[in-house]
Amino acid sequence: MATGEVQIDNGVFRVTKWTIQPNDAIPMHTHEYDYIVVPLVDDEMLVRNYEGAEARAEIRCGVSYDRKSGVQHTVINPGSKVIEFIEIEKIS
Repeated sequence: MATGEVQIDNGVFRVTKWTIQPNDAIPMHTHEYDYIVVPLVDDEMLVRNYEGAEARAEIRCGVSYDRKSGVQHTVINPGSKVIEFIEIEKIS
């Protein structure tokens, strides 16, 4: 099961550590805020948007990327290893 552990929520930033088990997913969601992702592993995720379009996303440990608010998707771990990453949202 995919789990999200909120590590910091101070009114300015929300920092969540996500763990996605093999063949599991973070359910469909919409990002309300701009955010940064910091992968903790080298792997590949499958990202499916609300229209059903899919894209493979290669992640590298420590190589961060950012996205704007409004993104709506599910993130799937199609592999055999656990995927972990830190998500940092700017909430104000």
